[in-house]
Amino acid sequence: MPYPKPTRTELLAAAGRTIEDVIGPGLRMLFCGINPGLYSGVTGYHFARPGNRFWPTLYAAGFTPRQLHPSEQHELLPLGYGITNLVARATATADELTPAELVEGGARLQAKIDALHPRVLAVLGVSAFRTAFRQPRATLGRQQQPFGATPVWILPNPSGLNAHYQLADLARVYGELRLAIEQGAL
Repeated sequence: MPYPKPTRTELLAAAGRTIEDVIGPGLRMLFCGINPGLYSGVTGYHFARPGNRFWPTLYAAGFTPRQLHPSEQHELLPLGYGITNLVARATATADELTPAELVEGGARLQAKIDALHPRVLAVLGVSAFRTAFRQPRATLGRQQQPFGATPVWILPNPSGLNAHYQLADLARVYGELRLAIEQGAL
């Protein structure tokens, strides 16, 4: 399960790498990150940096029966959840992405939604969503405009760099989405 901490050289060499989506048909929800970090580029796992709060948040919000390790990412599929990213290339921070990359990523995401038809799309990061879909006033929560028949919900980015949300706050907000799905509101 745990992997050795990457060296600085390994992290720098991971810039630009891509990692595989965790997707399949019949998803209850597709989580969409902004792009992989360098830690993910080295390991090949989504949200792999130890300070990232994605995996603890999923557990605390009730999506998973226990806290999964990034190396167990494929255990999400039997639960009905998948992971993709707006932009495939790994960077040290999302700030390294250009607006054009985000817009192109938005078009690729739309194509994935059209092909997979997940029940809900959860985009993890309001600023990236605003740029990718040219919706400068988008806010967290359910969006009025679905992608075809797929409702879209924006959640806070779980990166440790997002100081606006602590783990308890993330768990509450993500949990609201889980409850909306379970109660049939989505």
